[in-house]
Amino acid sequence: MNAKYYPYFLAIITMIFWGAAPIFGKIGLTKINPYMALAIRSFIVSLILLIILLIRGDIRELVKVDLKSIAFIGIEGIFAALIGQFAYYYALKLGETSKIVPIASAFPLITLLIAVIFLSEKITIIKSSGILLIIAGIILLRF
Repeated sequence: MNAKYYPYFLAIITMIFWGAAPIFGKIGLTKINPYMALAIRSFIVSLILLIILLIRGDIRELVKVDLKSIAFIGIEGIFAALIGQFAYYYALKLGETSKIVPIASAFPLITLLIAVIFLSEKITIIKSSGILLIIAGIILLRF
């Protein structure tokens, strides 16, 4: 595979797994509360990542990570993997998967807004068109 296309291949893999994951989440949430579900999910993922770090020998690199990186990755984890995932699990438990997922998946709208404010990224016609399509998709899937 041409290295130029590798990021797009990975994005498609992401799309497939992120598209399938809510189905497993919805089924898993039928008999447990979202707090427990999030704890189980986080434990399993952390265990797998720890094993991978140990196998690769990357665990030693942990002491070399600077505090700024730790702080920002920690904040990202709290926002996405704790608060965001918790709200998402409750939404999945209480609502229709086909309606919840498109709304939750509209996060690029927020990302773009914050990137414009804090990272000085520019809003282009293409990005504006994407925003309109995301909003239209949410409206269409809502009914």
